Amino acid sequence: MLRFDPFHDIDTVARQLLGETAGTARAPRFMPMDLFKAGDHYVLNADLPGVDPGSVDVSVDNGTLTLRAQRSLPSDEGVQWIASERFAGSFMRQLSLGDNVDADKISATYNNGVLSVTIPIAEKAQPRRIEISGAQQRTIEAGSSS
Repeated sequence: MLRFDPFHDIDTVARQLLGETAGTARAPRFMPMDLFKAGDHYVLNADLPGVDPGSVDVSVDNGTLTLRAQRSLPSDEGVQWIASERFAGSFMRQLSLGDNVDADKISATYNNGVLSVTIPIAEKAQPRRIEISGAQQRTIEAGSSS
């Protein structure tokens, strides 16, 4: 059976540069994520299908948010692999947090293979209306000069 693989050339170059097959247990691919702002917080969603929830770690240190996870393959003992396309190993993503977030109130959940991290915007960074004091309002009427 012939199959067309549009990524074959890219995988070949990666194997030549890295000395191993990209996406194998020795060289897992990246952790795909989405990041968006919703009201007074940011939401980060990272795809981690098949990852043991106990291996997921979210930490903040010196303004850097770090996400770590581990996925293991089943034992090779007594197994004859026909195809092995799912990668395993350690995953890590790091993001620099700005001064406008409240790092003490970051929370995370892991559900159905998706890690969701909620990053609140610091109250001091939220837009607010500034009242002007000491200004007197007066009405100026247009007069006729006849």
